[in-house]
Order: sequence, then C-alpha cells, then structure tokens
Amino acid sequence: MEHTLLHICCAPCSIMCIDSLRGEGIEPVGYWFNPNIHPKKEYKNRKNALVEYARSIGLRLVLEGDYGLREFLMATYPDFDARCAYCYESRLSATAKYAAEHGFSSFSTTLLISPYQNHELLRQTGERAAQEYGVSFLYRDFRPYFKEGQQRARELELYMQKYCGCIFSEEERYTKKKRGQKEQT
Repeated sequence: MEHTLLHICCAPCSIMCIDSLRGEGIEPVGYWFNPNIHPKKEYKNRKNALVEYARSIGLRLVLEGDYGLREFLMATYPDFDARCAYCYESRLSATAKYAAEHGFSSFSTTLLISPYQNHELLRQTGERAAQEYGVSFLYRDFRPYFKEGQQRARELELYMQKYCGCIFSEEERYTKKKRGQKEQT
C-alpha cells in the first residue's frame, strides 16, 4: 500500500480526506503542524481532538511544532491581509520537508477540503514545496466532501472550531468582517 504524509489542520477536516485517500489505496500518515492557530486553548483543543480521532481510526499521527503566535505575527506584519500565503507556505513547506526526510514520496493537506481556502494558492504553494524538497504534492480537490465531513464530525461529537485558526480569522468571525471589506461600526 502506498503511503502519503497528510498535513491535518483539524479532525473534522481530516475525516473525508482520510476516507477518500484510503478509498484510493493510499494510507495517509497524519502530520500536525499548525503554529498559526490562536489562542493557545484553541490550538490545544484542535490538537487533542485530532489525537483522539486518529487513535479511533488507527491513523498514524506525527505531532510537530507548537503554538506560534509571535512567529506568525512577525512573519505576517505589516500585510496581515496576505497572511494566508505565509500560512500555507509555512505549513506545506514543513510537511514537504518532513516527508522528504522520512521517506515519503508524496504529501497533501486537509486544507484542500475547505471551500473557504484559496485552492489555487494552496496548489501552487504545495507544488513549490514539493519541488524544493524533492517529493510529490498529491493534489486532490476534497471540497465536494466538505459538508459530509462536517456532518460526520458532528455525529462523532468531535471538537469543531468556528474559524480558520489565526487571530485574524477569529477577529473576522466576531466582527463578521470579510477580508477586503471595511469594518462596519
């Protein structure tokens, strides 16, 4: 059976990605590296939910990195609206590097299931990281499975977050502000 290193942003987003890959005869190995998630309590909730879910489905899981608010803010300052590019690059580069160093021929990410992510930027970023580290980026458009995955996560009573992860996406959640729009007072 073929193996791939699967960057996992959270347990709910992983459900259908893992099922889909397994359906193709590819056994994913989960890779947790998400220093962008804020606050630390949110980081721990997502990580713990993933650890429990991985255990329940027999998924091998690699846990890397730690909470990284300061590094994330320093890397995205002053252009916070362009933060997603940095976020994708940091996480996919770390995944590609780990894949190359540990004998994986390919890697992917559960970010590809979200209709809220920039798919083309994710693809480009994954392909650049793959080229840099000499592994393949296993691109899949998992978005058609998004709603089913969310429903299954609710049925499994998994911890489900209310925003993408970074401090700015949390801000958008509470202000209902979308990137590129002026905040209403």
